[in-house]
Amino acid sequence: MAMKNETDGRDDHGENGPEQWKGLAEIDQAIQQNRLTEYRVKKAWADPWNRIALLGLIAAIVAFIIYAVVDELYF
Repeated sequence: MAMKNETDGRDDHGENGPEQWKGLAEIDQAIQQNRLTEYRVKKAWADPWNRIALLGLIAAIVAFIIYAVVDELYF
């Protein structure tokens, strides 16, 4: 007895196939290569607002380190 395909004859390349998910191919590849963090940083750096936020965070961390070193050495 043959089983009927639940997709009613549609193959994997139809409306629910891989063509629908082309935009996620880079994410899938990043996950497979275990470089998801690198992907997220690159995407964040490409966005101007996220770039400003990242630079602000780095500047705040550097300013705190400088403050802590100066405070310990001179006071």
